[in-house]
Amino acid sequence: MEVAVNVILTVVGLAMLCFGGNWLVNGGVTIARKFRISNLVIGMTIVAYGTSTPELAASVAAAGEHSAIILGNIIGSNIANVGMVIGVSAILVPLVVRKSILRKEILIMLGVSLLLVLLSIDGEISQHDGILLLGGLGVFAFYTYKDIMKHREENKEKIEKGKNNIYLKSVGLIGIGITLLYVGAILTVDNAIILAKEFGLSEKIIGLTVIAIGTSLPELITSIIAIRKGHTDIGIGTIVGSNIYNILMIMGVGAALGGVMIDSDVYVDYAIMIIFSLSLLIAIKTGIISRVMGVCLTIGYVAYLAVTFFK
Repeated sequence: MEVAVNVILTVVGLAMLCFGGNWLVNGGVTIARKFRISNLVIGMTIVAYGTSTPELAASVAAAGEHSAIILGNIIGSNIANVGMVIGVSAILVPLVVRKSILRKEILIMLGVSLLLVLLSIDGEISQHDGILLLGGLGVFAFYTYKDIMKHREENKEKIEKGKNNIYLKSVGLIGIGITLLYVGAILTVDNAIILAKEFGLSEKIIGLTVIAIGTSLPELITSIIAIRKGHTDIGIGTIVGSNIYNILMIMGVGAALGGVMIDSDVYVDYAIMIIFSLSLLIAIKTGIISRVMGVCLTIGYVAYLAVTFFK
């Protein structure tokens, strides 16, 4: 009976993710049009922050005693974001990539991934390391703010006026969307963990797989909805921004609250995370993430899950 309730709650959580993702995209696109900010920037800021709230909630809840879940959640989510989200999205519709803009952001994503590896060398991401990562988040926030101001300055003549009701409605949609994503992810993740423990999975594996997939569902749903609406820039921007926030914000907060211990076998997962990120850098050279690339990413991710479960 309890298992049936957990399954039902998981389904309810997934439904909330779908509605939340839809409203978040609609609100973000309307604001982008109103202020003539590119969809890519909106994807990397408002949408990426919104879809990262489940990872933040899961990491804060796991801080201290369950730090293995934090580490597994962040690495697993970053791998899932590229392998599952970009992979599945590209299979549905080949993704056109704006090379001139996205290259910098992908390099930043790779840079913060390497920083995470360097901070792990001493066997712990300490509270001081967490504060350093949060400082990096501040720098990145300033960088994206400057980018927004640049876009607004370039398009200041085109900014829509006199539509405050539309603006307020869009902010409301974003707020409701983020709330539904947050609550939906918590319902999905909490009940998925209970179901996973029925099968005797360890905390690290739960973090790398069940929680990582659960907290990446907002990115998946949001990206698919954005792509179906023709806003591929939002889908890609959300993933790149989310992966940066996962390390700087989620790990920063989790480590600052109580430190995160590092096991030696996590370096294999680090390597896979970086390889998946590098695949995006290779993809932007052609300007498109094709269906073939999507299939390769998805197969690679499924293989990673299989190895993680049985190693």
